[in-house]
Amino acid sequence: MDLSKIDNPSLLKEMNTKQLEELAEEMRQFLIGNLAATGGHLGANLGVVELTLALHKVYTSPQDRLLWDVGHQSYIHKILTGRGNQFSTLRKYRGLCGFPKRIESEHDIWETGHSSTSLSAAMGMAIARDLKNESHSILPVIGDGALTGGMALEALNHIGHEKKSVTVILNDNEMSIAKNVGALHGALGRMRSAGKYNRAKDDLEWLLKKIPAVGGRIAQAAERLKDSMKYFVVPGMFFEELGFTYYGPVDGHDFEDLLENLNYAKKTEGPVIVHVMTQKGKGYHPAESDVKDKWHGVGPYKIESGEKIKPSSAPPAWSSVISETLRREARTDDRIVAVTPAMILGSKLEKFGEEFPDRLYDVGIAEQHATTLSAGLATQGMKPFLAIYSTFLQRGYDQVIHDVARQNLNVIFGIDRAGLVGADGETHQGVFDISFLRSVPNMVISMPKDENEAQHLVHTAVKYDDGPIAIRYPRGNAEGVDTDEELHTIPIGSWEILKDGKDGVILTFGTTIKMALEASKKLEEEGISICVVNARFMKPLDDSMLHDLMKKDIPVLTVEEAVLQGGFGSSVLEFAAEEGYRSQWIKRMGVPDRFIEHGSVPELWEEIGLTEEKIIENLKEMIPTKQQRA
Repeated sequence: MDLSKIDNPSLLKEMNTKQLEELAEEMRQFLIGNLAATGGHLGANLGVVELTLALHKVYTSPQDRLLWDVGHQSYIHKILTGRGNQFSTLRKYRGLCGFPKRIESEHDIWETGHSSTSLSAAMGMAIARDLKNESHSILPVIGDGALTGGMALEALNHIGHEKKSVTVILNDNEMSIAKNVGALHGALGRMRSAGKYNRAKDDLEWLLKKIPAVGGRIAQAAERLKDSMKYFVVPGMFFEELGFTYYGPVDGHDFEDLLENLNYAKKTEGPVIVHVMTQKGKGYHPAESDVKDKWHGVGPYKIESGEKIKPSSAPPAWSSVISETLRREARTDDRIVAVTPAMILGSKLEKFGEEFPDRLYDVGIAEQHATTLSAGLATQGMKPFLAIYSTFLQRGYDQVIHDVARQNLNVIFGIDRAGLVGADGETHQGVFDISFLRSVPNMVISMPKDENEAQHLVHTAVKYDDGPIAIRYPRGNAEGVDTDEELHTIPIGSWEILKDGKDGVILTFGTTIKMALEASKKLEEEGISICVVNARFMKPLDDSMLHDLMKKDIPVLTVEEAVLQGGFGSSVLEFAAEEGYRSQWIKRMGVPDRFIEHGSVPELWEEIGLTEEKIIENLKEMIPTKQQRA
């Protein structure tokens, strides 16, 4: 079958099991072949091929509402809903999004890139459905890793309490991005090993009905015994205690098992859990045998061997620079404890964990808990390092304010993937953290220009005992500079002049320093002298240097790979206003007031005007001509 020509999942309605199995194999080969060129979330999608086909066969989208938690496992859904012909553009600039996207298709009814949101959204949709007297099914598909998120548990509690007809598809592959942790994961493991509870309960009911009733008592006792079977067959039966009818465990790669249980669920009133067992990476050996889940999200690779296609020599990843410096510091400072919300691999903490297994805590997909856990550690004199992606720190914002900053606790925030992240797009762009952290009292925010400065900032953060401090660092590889053997502290709030100049000044940091220096060099060739400052602390500002620069009465251009509203440039404008300097001499460049979609970082820079050429253009507009200066 030409998968690029499928325009609607209705073709599945007439397919038999053999045809579905053949289509599933074609789907897998399609994914393996296409993602070898584009990269993407391979393991998760290979694991849900049969499940997605079965859901679309039993239910009718978009009349029935199908929600994908996190959304990185929606590729088969996209092919079935008419987007197979766009897979060569997957995660590319202005191409097919790697997550559900409402403007792409009427079948994408919920956009997401973060975990644990689908059940709350499904409950909202169920309430709306019932208020409008409609009758469609609502089916959130959530992984066992995402189910550890507090928001998912809050929604389960509410759905069960209200007895709403929501069919939760629990896709249990024993993994999220890395191996799952937590007591709930253990409970699911016991359910997996317990066999099919509902079928056992139904068989028992049939058997008991064959026993002649004696005075009615046996019949009543039999009913009670039937209902209590869950305590023997499935220890705890967590979901049924919450008010859900439980089906499973179901073999997620067996169409007969899937279709039988989904049809049971379709006929069941009220809250339902269908517990489906799948294998991440199913059908592609390198991904199937991936115990460290390096096939969760991949770049291009060689299909035959599974070898990743990467530059032969590249500087270390920013995450590695930070984590290795932390490991070095931990050897001489017993206070250091690393905490991460399910991102040991992404934040490159594996080696730290190997050397200090009792000082690394993966709390699962629970950013709020991770933040307050770190606060608790800090109250006891420890030095917690919370390694967390910028986009996920958003989920722990109340805890940053209420639990960490308000108590002025010594928590180090290692903010990974700060700035534009490229292919993962708008749900993952790490461009908001400066704005939402800058307004928080007691918070220090920094970002290194290269790996050498990064190691000194980590050392500075470990030695800093006056409250919380954040180190931002981008996705990808560092600059490839030599690093110092001896570490030293950098004075909090201090900036450095990278290039002096008298006609104007660029204040910038991190990823945009290189373009600022190049722009300054080109302007120098035209006789325009520009000062470039590494503003490595976004908070506090280097007030002393700002006074010196603004007293020169020359134009100031701020450049940041972050949102302009409330960002670093705004803080410079605030400083000028408070100190009586002319704000008309200040201009800001950064991310505009809109969500930035997917594409390579250079393409996104071009789209939003964050380029060397735009820096030159802005400075030329701001700097008076020689005649005006004369």
